[in-house]
Amino acid sequence: MRGYDFSNLTKIAPLKSLTAGNHRAVGRTNTGRITSMHRGGGVKRLYRSIDFRQTKFDIPAKVAAIEYDPNRTARIARLHYADGEKRYILAPQDLKAGDSVITSAQAPLRIGNRLQLRNIPQGTIVHNVELHPGKGGQIVRSAGSGAMVLANEGDWVQIQLPSSEMRRVSGNAYASVGQLSNAEHAKIWLGKAGRSRWLGRRPKVRGTAMNPVDHPYGGGEGKQGRGTRRPKTRHGKITGGHKTRDPKKKSGKFIMRRRIK
Repeated sequence: MRGYDFSNLTKIAPLKSLTAGNHRAVGRTNTGRITSMHRGGGVKRLYRSIDFRQTKFDIPAKVAAIEYDPNRTARIARLHYADGEKRYILAPQDLKAGDSVITSAQAPLRIGNRLQLRNIPQGTIVHNVELHPGKGGQIVRSAGSGAMVLANEGDWVQIQLPSSEMRRVSGNAYASVGQLSNAEHAKIWLGKAGRSRWLGRRPKVRGTAMNPVDHPYGGGEGKQGRGTRRPKTRHGKITGGHKTRDPKKKSGKFIMRRRIK
């Protein structure tokens, strides 16, 4: 088992005004039908309201604390703005309590600051990137991730995502400077079944261990090969390498190079 290092977090209770109860769907639709298998249980979590838009322009904020958030892999930072308001944002690597951050179209190029992509130099690592100006950050939000600004071309900026995909984004869109915190999340070993249950992940049974009526790989005496080159779901549908993105999706025109597998 391998866990997290919590020594760099501030020992403080979450801000009550920015937390709420978190009802999880546990893999079910609004009618109760299970559409995602093997989900349920897990420990109770308070939801922290994260400011992905960061619309308080030109108002400096002080980082009051770096906190743990059970609902996401990255750490979060509690900001106290100069006008008295408090908000949570995603915490980049090396951001510490006592630091100052600001959101502005031409903010200084400093860890945690948020500015327009057109004003960010080439080679800079960014996170919480907007796809549509004013909508708030939608991509590059998980632990340790960061996108690289490659080039400016007119009203557009080319960025390389953590998946190696190259994409065009409007130069008016905002992004935060720095790589996200908790990069060691990729090295976590759960170590035991109970730790998966805490996360709300229920046990999964191998298809080859089932009966023929329950799965295409079921049955046979002893260990049997699956009898096909293409992996399938329990319903017989092709999976494993099957492309799921709609080729007619409108946003596909902004992708300059698909990710390298």
